[in-house]
Amino acid sequence: MLKNLNNHQYDDIINLPNPTSKTHLRMPLYNRAAQFSPFAALTGHDAAVKETARLTEEKQELSEDEMARLNEKLNIMVKNIGTEKMVTITYFVPDHRKSGGAYISCSGIIKRVDEYEHTIVLTDNTVIPIAQISRIQGEMFGDTGLYD
Repeated sequence: MLKNLNNHQYDDIINLPNPTSKTHLRMPLYNRAAQFSPFAALTGHDAAVKETARLTEEKQELSEDEMARLNEKLNIMVKNIGTEKMVTITYFVPDHRKSGGAYISCSGIIKRVDEYEHTIVLTDNTVIPIAQISRIQGEMFGDTGLYD
């Protein structure tokens, strides 16, 4: 059954002002709009896709010759602590979420070599694990034939 369109049952309230609370503030438009934002049915899906797409590198194993050169450079660095000579150390940082990791190069002045922890500490307190080092460069190696 169709209702009569001429029925004016709301004429008494149609032109009244909107009711507003005297105790509560109006919600800002930004918050009201957030109520109608799209619903993410797969919570965390975007983060999982980004994590899968993030690239990591595999750690490269050093040859015995490369390891011997690094050991020589480490010995020279220990002898030159306190000379304020800059070095650049490239080392591998394993990724804690997936296999592989990234190679990072860090430049600075050697503060100390911690033989107990097997780390190198720079003056800016950067700690580098000796086992992860793949390359060491610096001006202190110029006279030794180890400069690269």
